[in-house]
Amino acid sequence: MRTVLFVFLQLCMLAAEAQHFSKGKLLYANSLSTEESTSDWRMEGFGQVGFKDGWMTMQSAGEKGHHVFWCPEQFPERFIAEWEVQNLNTSAGLCIVFFAAKGQDGEDIHAAALPKRSGRFSDYTKGAIDNYHISYHANAKNEPFREGANLRKNRGFHKVQSGEVGVPADSEAVHTVKLVKHKGRIILYVDARKVIDWEDDGVKWGKILEDGRIGFRQMKWTRFAYRNFKVWECETSAQDNQ
Repeated sequence: MRTVLFVFLQLCMLAAEAQHFSKGKLLYANSLSTEESTSDWRMEGFGQVGFKDGWMTMQSAGEKGHHVFWCPEQFPERFIAEWEVQNLNTSAGLCIVFFAAKGQDGEDIHAAALPKRSGRFSDYTKGAIDNYHISYHANAKNEPFREGANLRKNRGFHKVQSGEVGVPADSEAVHTVKLVKHKGRIILYVDARKVIDWEDDGVKWGKILEDGRIGFRQMKWTRFAYRNFKVWECETSAQDNQ
């Protein structure tokens, strides 16, 4: 019986690896190049954005506090998102992407009935909303040059996978981040290099999180530039060339 179960699990893993995720219909595109391009985005916490040479820069003036910048769109349970980033302060910083973010009863995260969030991490990991998040750049002052990106499932701050290094702590290069969500399958690439690859079984850490919002979080020391944020529907085929 154990042998049969082992073979079944191995086949399931091979089937998951065999899936090829490709871009379908374009759902959202934003150059992030001007103040007008983010006029409908929502900042929580002490973040400020500026615009120069086709990039959006985000930081906390005087390192006053952490912050999250939310895209105004709701995205489905299957999507592929891409954006470009560049670190403008290699001395310290931490970047996170929140996704599939909704209220615990299915509300929009900006619903008036939900508690106000201030950029404090516990508002997003142990508060009134559910989400997944990945720390794809990690060089916090209290944990410098951390090795590996972390994927967590919230509410609860459950670390479900420790992956490879995302955007290196000391890199000043332009990097492309690609996030794939296909139901419970979550993959993150940095410059086509796979950093995270995890399948939510919908049991161990609760139900699979489906649709919701995407937001960019920075700790207060961080100064990053962003551009060319795009989201497509995620389509699958039987072939895998990733």
